[in-house]
Amino acid sequence: MKKLFFLPFVAVLFAQCGVKHQLTQLKAFEDCKYELVSADSMYVANINVKEMIEKKDMDLKKAPRLALALLRRNVPFDAKLNLQISNPSGVVAAISQFEYKILVRNRELASGFVNQNISVSPGGGKVIVPVRISSNIYHLLADDKTQRAIADFFAKEDNQNNKSLLTIKVRPTLDVANRKVNYPGFITIDKEITKKILL
Repeated sequence: MKKLFFLPFVAVLFAQCGVKHQLTQLKAFEDCKYELVSADSMYVANINVKEMIEKKDMDLKKAPRLALALLRRNVPFDAKLNLQISNPSGVVAAISQFEYKILVRNRELASGFVNQNISVSPGGGKVIVPVRISSNIYHLLADDKTQRAIADFFAKEDNQNNKSLLTIKVRPTLDVANRKVNYPGFITIDKEITKKILL
């Protein structure tokens, strides 16, 4: 009879230890360092952004496909951002998935989920997490000021004065007792980007 009473107690104890362990891993994830190391396969209205940069032809109004997309108010943007996560702490940093928001100059570019387990070894371990984004960016390109800022960013040579601020907001999710539990807020990563990251 004592064994029957003891088994639920042990189960609860292990569950609590498991939750505490996951929270420790989440805290380590929050303390990680984040860096956008590159961006691949960037397309705006099916136009290869890399080719436009290499040709130094970023006059958005000269691109017929883009003009048509603007008229339709549907400007598809597709890209893969490679986010490097470094863990300086002494414990494993781990989550089961995360929600993200990507902003350029404080205006939202895209949002979505990365649905994969991510584990970063302690003591300086690093992983690269590909973040695939697909979004309608009409609201950004419809603004003449934003169009000029984008054209200027790509037209100028890379130097200290040619940077744009990219913000990545990440909200991790944990698996706790077979339930998805969201982190209470977003971890914010501000990154100054140059054309070199995009090439």
